[in-house]
Amino acid sequence: MRGTRGSGPTGPVGPGGPGGGGVNLLALRSHNAALVLDLLRAAGDEGISRLELAERTGLTPQAVSKITARLREDGLAAEAGRRASTGGKPRTVLRLVPEAGHAVGVHLDRDEVRAVLVDLRGTVVGERRAALDLGAGAEAVLGAVREAVAGVPAAGPGGDGNASRPGPALLGVGVALPGPLDHGRGVLHRVTGFPEWDGFPLREALAERLGVPVVVDKDTNAAALGLAAGGQGGSFAYLHLGTGLGAGLVIGGRVHRGARTGAGEFGHQVIQLDGPPCTCGNRGCVEALCLGAVERGDLREAARVLGAGAANLVGLLDIDVVLLGGRTVAAAPETFTDGVGAVLEAWARRTGQDAVPVRVAAGGGGAVAGGAAELVLGPVFGRGGG
Repeated sequence: MRGTRGSGPTGPVGPGGPGGGGVNLLALRSHNAALVLDLLRAAGDEGISRLELAERTGLTPQAVSKITARLREDGLAAEAGRRASTGGKPRTVLRLVPEAGHAVGVHLDRDEVRAVLVDLRGTVVGERRAALDLGAGAEAVLGAVREAVAGVPAAGPGGDGNASRPGPALLGVGVALPGPLDHGRGVLHRVTGFPEWDGFPLREALAERLGVPVVVDKDTNAAALGLAAGGQGGSFAYLHLGTGLGAGLVIGGRVHRGARTGAGEFGHQVIQLDGPPCTCGNRGCVEALCLGAVERGDLREAARVLGAGAANLVGLLDIDVVLLGGRTVAAAPETFTDGVGAVLEAWARRTGQDAVPVRVAAGGGGAVAGGAAELVLGPVFGRGGG
């Protein structure tokens, strides 16, 4: 599969279609504009005044006026009314126009593809799911992604399937799937259980197919990015247990990918020497033990094993919270939060430290796809992402 390319249509697909107008991308390349946009996004519908923007960014009022004028001209910002001030005339407040641009996030799981359309605030306005065999080969998988992106229904004008209406501007597509992979180059490594993907340039192949910018990352990193963008603060680990097991790490508010973007291969830490074989080639990996317990129907044991791996992570990184997600966790959330929490509490008693809290991550089954869209949106707002 190394280096193969998909054939077929290569024009832009998805919401907005070929030539979908809207956002002037040149306006998004300015660092200062990104700072202003991020504050507009955080302000929500209440909006924020130009004076407040100047105070929070450290920019001069004149610079803020120029930036906001350009953002209004490009349709990214609009007036949101007036607010009384402590002196002088009332201040005009501005808000982000969320429908001015969109991104698509795609979660490529081993047996399913899920695509979501999000607006500039990260709100999901459309979703599509379909069965998928990640081992079916490049042609089938690339085709499935293209179909999913093209078929995401959008809310509002232009997103109802009426070809006569202009669609929302599509900034790009973020794709998240099991690792390991090279996030910087968008090239897959030996995806656990699917060695035929080793060396495949997924980002390049999809950009050629879709006709828009594409960012590729691990599913767990994407989910962690989405959680951080959604307000989860501090340093945390997102543990995803579904058809596989992995971790997304946020340290100091930023996704930690490592020097070779390979951090977070949590499932392949060996905790039982000479244990059951794992698809990665080792024996006694957390993933093999955890999924084995799930297959036997022993979810309490699966939670205990997951907790043992989480305790190693907490001891190594001293993180603030452990967040759990994935379809297996979603099927029995209390079993996993209680089981992992009990292991971490026991670890805390032995070490004399406070127990790290364990919670189910926000976002449910769409956390990875929503986070994949943030891979595209993050740089627009001056945040980490693509």
